[in-house]
Amino acid sequence: PGKKVLIVYAHQEPKSFNGSLLKIAVEELTKQGCSVTVSDLYAMHLGGSPPMPQVVSVLWMLRDGPEMTVNRKNLSSFCKAGLLPLLTGSWKKAGTRFHFLSAQFPLFWFSMPAILKGWMDRVLVQGFAYDLSKSYDGGLLQDKLSLFSFTTGGTTEMYSKGGIGGDIRYVLWPMQHGIMHFCGLKVLEPHICYAPENVSVEKRKEMLSAWTQRLKTLWKEEPIDCSPEWYFK
Repeated sequence: PGKKVLIVYAHQEPKSFNGSLLKIAVEELTKQGCSVTVSDLYAMHLGGSPPMPQVVSVLWMLRDGPEMTVNRKNLSSFCKAGLLPLLTGSWKKAGTRFHFLSAQFPLFWFSMPAILKGWMDRVLVQGFAYDLSKSYDGGLLQDKLSLFSFTTGGTTEMYSKGGIGGDIRYVLWPMQHGIMHFCGLKVLEPHICYAPENVSVEKRKEMLSAWTQRLKTLWKEEPIDCSPEWYFK
């Protein structure tokens, strides 16, 4: 109860399977007494450069402190000018305000959608999420939890060690280890729904039910060990 959750959502269609997973997460975590904030990247039109002003609200949720020297009214203009990364450098000593960061998205070309990667590039900047001497276990967002929940076009068999796509953990290495762990976040086992568009209605219902059940015990889970062995053993 009282935990702050940020869900970054990257799908164009609210009625999609990803949209259903998002809805379940918001409803279940809210029932648990969490304060849930959703950043719907497509709805925010978060694309291109410079960063869109809506990123500001996310940063205000993530960080807050006495070192803030720019008032809220001026932040939008700084965003439009592409100066947001410069501003975050002065926030690195401020306290983080979220406990759990989740991303909900479809897997595109063995990676996250470009719009989600753009969010990562703009928000998880040096001085805010990491520093040259403060990364991985020493990252500036340490002691917070993260989880990637995503769908695939390929089946479980395709993303196995003997499958055409290789072990899904190989795909997760740059996203979980190279971004989340690099910034100090503790990483939970990803939640993967394989090829939902190619299974029966009943199977999709089972996938949604499994997500609901996992969320009920989410806070009791142990993070993965975040070592190369976890990904490549």
